[in-house]
Amino acid sequence: MNVPKFRSIFTPASKQERINNFENYWLFTQHHNGELLEVDKDLVKKRNKLKSFQDNPIQLRAPLANPDAFYRNYVDMQDDPKTLDNMTLMLTGMYKFARHEWVGIKGAWDAVPNMDNSHSIEDKISRVHLAEEFCHVRLFEEMLRTCGLDKVKWVPLSPVKEKIYEQFPKFPDFLLDTPAFVTELMGVTYYCHLNRLIDELFVDEPEVRIRLKELLDEITIDEVAHVGQRRNFIGPIGMRVSRWLVKPFYTMFFNDIPEIGILFDVSQMIRDGESFDFNQLPDYIIEKSWVPSYCKV
Repeated sequence: MNVPKFRSIFTPASKQERINNFENYWLFTQHHNGELLEVDKDLVKKRNKLKSFQDNPIQLRAPLANPDAFYRNYVDMQDDPKTLDNMTLMLTGMYKFARHEWVGIKGAWDAVPNMDNSHSIEDKISRVHLAEEFCHVRLFEEMLRTCGLDKVKWVPLSPVKEKIYEQFPKFPDFLLDTPAFVTELMGVTYYCHLNRLIDELFVDEPEVRIRLKELLDEITIDEVAHVGQRRNFIGPIGMRVSRWLVKPFYTMFFNDIPEIGILFDVSQMIRDGESFDFNQLPDYIIEKSWVPSYCKV
């Protein structure tokens, strides 16, 4: 019988434990990412990794049967989603998930201090965290290009949603930290389910399947570390609130992307979030990511 290596992400932690873990995470992220390229919203090691993918492109052997269906529906769903094939739904849903991330980090980048004005470890971590998220958008775009979709534009959300995302980073920390943590947890849940779907849909395209999973792994490794990092901001009461927020947050967000409700079991995704511990993840992801010390057995 396998002995669990990790405790629940909702495991209590003292304030001193969390302070120590901020310092440890900061060391991890410097080694993991390399130098921050602030003007470009980029990181040296991430830029080099993306370039290595782009310098060795992989393409579908059998092109998408109907790329127009993607372009017609990837920003806003024009067709009845139940009439679309699962490949198109996966790709349009993936874009919409990444688009929410892109809109959120645009607003946050202008709201948080730049590195020259970041005087605490927490502020420095937050700046690098946002640069990682911009790198994720580039990786998602590379996933779409790998499927022959090279005309994708990153389109703003509605003015109301844009304003909400713009104001969210300006909330006081006690209001911001808990939903930010649940959002990161939701990302890991989605990426784990998406990884399995890629295996199913690209069984006849092994090279593309491997490349898509490699690109998604780069995002997931960061997002797993972000779950631990964001959890580190939250005390005991906030963790109880966080667990309660999983169901309404997952439900609200995934309802906004109809493709997810068709392709995935959202109820299972909610259960995965509520019961999350790092034992659910493959060893190769854990080895490259970061886990809070108080979540280790």
